[in-house]
Amino acid sequence: MYLFFLMYLLLTIHAKSKLVSRKTYIISMDMTFMPKAFTNHHNWYSSTIHSLKTTNHASSEYDESSPSLLYSYDQAIHGFSALLSQDELEALKKSPGFVLASEDRTFKFQTTTPEFLSLNPNTGLWLASNQGEGVIDTGIWPESKSFNDDGMTKNPKRWKGKCEEAQEFNASMCNKKLIGARSFGKGLIANKPGFNISVNSARDMVGHGTLTSSIVAGNYVKGAFFFGYASGTASGVAPRAKLAMYKVTGKSSTYESDVIAVIDQAITDGVDVISLSMVFLNESVPLEEDNLAKATFTVMEKGVLVSTVAGNRFQGDQRIRNGYPWVMIVTASTIDRWFAGTIALGNGEDIVGWSFFPGKDLLQNAILLHPKILRPCDKIRNVPNGIVVCRGEYTKLKSQAWSLLDSNVLAAIIIIDNPSTYVMEDMHFLPLPCILISSDNARVLKDYLKSAKLLIANMTFQQTMIEVKPAPVVASYALRGPSPHIPCVLKPDIMAPGSLILGAWPPNTPVGEIQGHKQKYQEFLVSYGTSLACPHATGVAALLKGAHPEWSPAAIKSAIMTTADHLDNTNNPIRDNGNGLKIAPPLARGSGHIRPNQALDPGLVYDATPQDHVNLLCSINFNSTQVLNFTGPNSYSCSSPSSDLNHPSFIVLLRERKRRASPIIQNFHRIVTNVGQDASTYKVMVTAPEGSTVVVSPEKLIFRKRNEKKSYNLTITYGGKAKSSFGTLVWVEENGNRKVRSPIVISPDVYKTSTGLC
Repeated sequence: MYLFFLMYLLLTIHAKSKLVSRKTYIISMDMTFMPKAFTNHHNWYSSTIHSLKTTNHASSEYDESSPSLLYSYDQAIHGFSALLSQDELEALKKSPGFVLASEDRTFKFQTTTPEFLSLNPNTGLWLASNQGEGVIDTGIWPESKSFNDDGMTKNPKRWKGKCEEAQEFNASMCNKKLIGARSFGKGLIANKPGFNISVNSARDMVGHGTLTSSIVAGNYVKGAFFFGYASGTASGVAPRAKLAMYKVTGKSSTYESDVIAVIDQAITDGVDVISLSMVFLNESVPLEEDNLAKATFTVMEKGVLVSTVAGNRFQGDQRIRNGYPWVMIVTASTIDRWFAGTIALGNGEDIVGWSFFPGKDLLQNAILLHPKILRPCDKIRNVPNGIVVCRGEYTKLKSQAWSLLDSNVLAAIIIIDNPSTYVMEDMHFLPLPCILISSDNARVLKDYLKSAKLLIANMTFQQTMIEVKPAPVVASYALRGPSPHIPCVLKPDIMAPGSLILGAWPPNTPVGEIQGHKQKYQEFLVSYGTSLACPHATGVAALLKGAHPEWSPAAIKSAIMTTADHLDNTNNPIRDNGNGLKIAPPLARGSGHIRPNQALDPGLVYDATPQDHVNLLCSINFNSTQVLNFTGPNSYSCSSPSSDLNHPSFIVLLRERKRRASPIIQNFHRIVTNVGQDASTYKVMVTAPEGSTVVVSPEKLIFRKRNEKKSYNLTITYGGKAKSSFGTLVWVEENGNRKVRSPIVISPDVYKTSTGLC
């Protein structure tokens, strides 16, 4: 009996070892090969998958499953996603119309400000929007006050989207603000068969989607706050814009097959702009095989702007992701707000420091504990109950706070350099009462500790400081350029608020813990990340699309970039938190900090057609088959390859140079369109990058009518070493107020891709 059971077990294990292993693939197809017998592409793809079942049936002795079609794609790309074995994939490659197959990839999400952006409900750009914004994220909490439809107009007739009836979500939850809600998760289930989707609908059980949606298009909500911080009236950047949520299920990661399906559907539904706050976890896929690149290219062709993130630093990453030339890449900044607490010393002196403690606790007459030697906060052990004074370290601050919690201290005063600049950009609230003070303020505290015998202090929290200077500052967590995809085009494009941002939050999802065990819930959250910068820029793009429906995605992006601010609120150049508060280069800040009202009337725009972008692809050696795969059946030519895209920036990539090497000379050609007054004249002003000379011809552009185009040439001569430097080109309107600004960058070719064309 035992022997029989053992033999049966071994045979079972052997059989299972021969079970067919399947993966999810995204397949690109040439539509011209579709047989006339099929009425649509979906039927063709279904038949193709069915033929694989028949072909491989005999060889699949232990195959208990079968190949399956997940999605058909007709808009974003031409093809489908399917669950296939290696043998089935090889058979598929022999099918008529097959172009390319790539494995499914994973994304990761990258996670009030309208006043800081100078948006006003009575003037400027805020008056000019009724556009539809598609947000691709973790879903939405439709009951949030941010998605009420007070003051909203009827839905546009061209809108084809819908609210899907599903678990804990019915069509009545949509309104004139939230006009669409769908959920996509077939790719996730195919890649993770055992994954449990807690709520299989567009309802947000994570929080990220609700947060980003409220930032991009949340309606006005009076009395919004986060545990007493950032209180006031909350609103999104485009509070009168329509909103459609496309949920891609998955808290930690999301699959490309689902994202492509979302983009495919969003195009069909008729969105005007798309917000994509996620990045790939794996950047090893070549551009010609990048399905997201293809999908966003198609979106651009159809006149829809895609706004996406530069990405947050993690796992050693330094360079931006999603850096496609035809999308708007958004990096993150701080804003002119930070949160504070006050320490009232026993001698009557007050010290204001940084704090994000969510409790209302007022600590009165608490004993100050101060060792003779100021110790790191994570080295505090076995101290009496009181307020401990310790030394903090920015990179370890969160772990230090939890270490203090384990030490059972009552509260802490943490001494750290520049808490108002570094810490405020990316800290969630701390788990126990803490106030962070600078080394300068610590002198007042140290004097008190030396002078008094009975050391006591009071601590109060939930204070919001506004008009903080300097702001904006480039966030240290944001990834930098150039882009690994096509470094010839400067990325990021623009900077927008991403730190200490208030947004809506699902009330059943905890925002954190206090004292180590008490979960806290709120209807709003303050958070940080390029995920939150992206919807700010998306909202501005939607406002511009409403004001100028005839503008292309490139024109909208140009208007945002050329009117961006390169100065902070002290009227000095924007600084970089990620580089010791040195002046931020365009590879960190893009064109500068977004200014919505100025973007409404940019004067000149740099437009670019799909063919211009194809010329760029051809310049990096795309062959005709790869171009066809990228662009579908549309008629594009590779007859004029050029890396000199008509983009509102300039970048020269340098290899290491010998000491006496000849100067590098690079020419750029640009075309600008007058979208301002009929008759206008612009004169050029140039600040050359260090070690270079810049010549512009002509130096004056004279326009006689609106929509007239003029061209100019820019030549950079560089004779220095291969190091980064930057300058600026500005077209200044004579007898007017418009300034059209573009960054000029000289950068080492970190990807070793330069071929002399850029």
